[in-house]
Amino acid sequence: MRLSRVSRRRGARGPWVLREVDLEVTAGSLVRVTGANGAGKTTLLRLLAGVDAPDAGRIVDRPRPTGFVPEHFPAELPLTALGYLGHLGRVHGLRGAVARERAERWLERLGAAGYGRTPLAELSKGTARKVAVAQALLADPALLVLDEAWSGLDREARALLDSVAAERVAAGATVVFVDHAPRGLGSAVDRVLRIADTRVAEEEGPAPADGVGQPPVTVIAEGPPGAAPPPLPAGVRWVPAPRGRVRITAPPAVSDAVLRSLLTAGARWHVHAVSPPAGREGPG
Repeated sequence: MRLSRVSRRRGARGPWVLREVDLEVTAGSLVRVTGANGAGKTTLLRLLAGVDAPDAGRIVDRPRPTGFVPEHFPAELPLTALGYLGHLGRVHGLRGAVARERAERWLERLGAAGYGRTPLAELSKGTARKVAVAQALLADPALLVLDEAWSGLDREARALLDSVAAERVAAGATVVFVDHAPRGLGSAVDRVLRIADTRVAEEEGPAPADGVGQPPVTVIAEGPPGAAPPPLPAGVRWVPAPRGRVRITAPPAVSDAVLRSLLTAGARWHVHAVSPPAGREGPG
């Protein structure tokens, strides 16, 4: 996806929020957007997701389908959680039965299965946020845009969203997110974009994140002779280990996605050891 001299202002005659942004976002990348309050982070994310159009410039080659979790959820809609998700599924081109099955599956994964028939206006902030996350994931998006999507989620749902974001990147999708407390996911980013004074610039090196200093997770695995590991999330490294195995080192936030990728790979992989301390091979 490419942005060429993209500008956006607040209102028809309001001040410019973003000016002449030139940016290329590659497939299979995890991108964090940072900046002060009011700098234009939400504006950039809405442009990337296609929710808003630029006032000047062009955006081309946006991946499809696109999933977007907005900062504020439209809870005033006169729909139940499942009704809303089914409608959004059909907007994404899913058949009714498929949309409902995926909606129910995501609500269950997010710990909100009991709220499918609850009107949106009656949901708590945390449950409404889970519905917002579910709608963005219905169609296996090639572009996933997350605007403070972790806000209001419980610990289990936050961890799941970390893993799902890593899984989408491993599948070749692009994930762009804003989160003031990115925890483990922040250590796996490929790029950090900072917005200041209506401009977007790339930071040198990853932004600091909560959880820095936690040891990486080390996985010792063995696959068919000469086989490389299956697609792994961003931020994961692997090197050959003794006895024909590989040592995979992953940030804690994406370790579940690494294990899932190994265990569900078409070529059979065996996981021999998983340990918090890096650099120590387990038994087996």
